[in-house]
Amino acid sequence: MSEDTIEVPTPEQRKGRLINVRVSDAEHSAIEEAAKSAGMSVSAFFRSLLLEGAGVRPILTAEDRLIMAALLEDMRMIGINLNQVARSLNAGKGVHPSELDINLGNVQRIQAAVMSELRTLSRRAGHERRGEV
Repeated sequence: MSEDTIEVPTPEQRKGRLINVRVSDAEHSAIEEAAKSAGMSVSAFFRSLLLEGAGVRPILTAEDRLIMAALLEDMRMIGINLNQVARSLNAGKGVHPSELDINLGNVQRIQAAVMSELRTLSRRAGHERRGEV
């Protein structure tokens, strides 16, 4: 899709509900600044905060998305390796124990990284935006 193309949402994707909230000028300025810092529109930022607060979906920063993308790529590569091991075993071929150890170590490493990132996200949930430590 080129940058000049405008994607029109389907009826299921359209956001047809409206929530009105009254804020002071100072609050509005703070919200706009926070949205800008997060690289989001005010509407998207506010929606993400509401969904996070409701326990529906956490807000992810650009850095969070990069980390998650890197973890996803690592998981994909590990999956490819595990599939190759499974194919060899299913074909009746032997697999060297060290190959299994390496793959299991990789699975444990990525599992620990994912758990660490999820812990960080849950601890941080909202604290950074509110200026808390």
